[in-house]
Amino acid sequence: MFKDMYYKKFMFSVIFIAIISIMVMKFGNIVYAFNLILKILTPFFIAFSIAYLFNPLMKFFENKFKLKRIYAILLIYFIAFFGIFVAITMVSPTIAKNVGQIFNDMPSYLQSTQEFVEQKIINSPMVQRYDRNAELEKNLNSFITNISEFIKIALDNVLNFVIGFTSVFLNAILGVIISIYMLKDKEEFINKTKNLIRSLFNTKHASLIILFGKEVNMMFSKFIIGKIIDSAIIGFICVVGLFLLNIKYALLIGIIVGITNMIPYFGPFIGAIPAVLITLFYSPIKALWVMVFIIALQQFDGLILGPKILGDQVGLSPFWIILSIIVGGGTFGVLGMFLAVPIVAMIKLTIERFVSKTLKQKGIDEI
Repeated sequence: MFKDMYYKKFMFSVIFIAIISIMVMKFGNIVYAFNLILKILTPFFIAFSIAYLFNPLMKFFENKFKLKRIYAILLIYFIAFFGIFVAITMVSPTIAKNVGQIFNDMPSYLQSTQEFVEQKIINSPMVQRYDRNAELEKNLNSFITNISEFIKIALDNVLNFVIGFTSVFLNAILGVIISIYMLKDKEEFINKTKNLIRSLFNTKHASLIILFGKEVNMMFSKFIIGKIIDSAIIGFICVVGLFLLNIKYALLIGIIVGITNMIPYFGPFIGAIPAVLITLFYSPIKALWVMVFIIALQQFDGLILGPKILGDQVGLSPFWIILSIIVGGGTFGVLGMFLAVPIVAMIKLTIERFVSKTLKQKGIDEI
């Protein structure tokens, strides 16, 4: 058995070194080679993400309504495409109109802001008394210039996004097609993976790895699906609340708040910043109401809605959640901020089990 184990490790080491060597000889730069491979495999990553998100819904239709696998898959994708169609035909025009209106109104907002600051602050008796108006005016002009540059950069980024949308769209279409086959044959993929694990490890270790994989899958699926549902509800409530408060761009702000709410802890603050800034330009009083409303909404989410939907799925203290988000965001951006929490929870679970097992073997009680 030991010979077989060392033989397997040796063969995998040889294969791994051979693959790395071929990549270096072919591309000359291993980082470039890995990036190229990741780019090529993008449709498969998209497909896996779609299949992973749709799998609970597929199991629900299979178990609850006794639908055959193929009919459950067709129903899920019909619902998804119908939702996309509704979003494109009903929601997207309003969002596009809001975004266009913001950019069209931005120069007048900046002008009115500059005039307000000049009249109420720079030309105020206190500023005139201490002869600080020149310095303030210089800082104001610098601020207006920076805002203008930011708008230009934002427009350029929007243009680049539109240009690159074709490639993303094609990858998404290919990913959808592949995800259908993944869902249809998911048991085969799972069984092949289990067989590979059993071939590489002994029976005891293979069973532990498979069990751990099930727990990780349960943690990720509950966290991701729960967070999507929670954020969708918060986004909807935000849109309705802003409409009742007669806030401009209510749909756009609500969608921003809903999307950023996917990020634990920091999401509400990230979403509140553009919401307040957008409103601040045309009405400081309404901006204050928007800030109060979003804070109240996020408190409702954190204290009532979130725990009801998510429960304690990750088992992390606020310190570890904040640390994981900072590290994940700094390393992998927004996606890293979202996935950092369940990944750190998985690592924490692994370490705790290792420590518990080691202490038990040494006959030491856990503190």
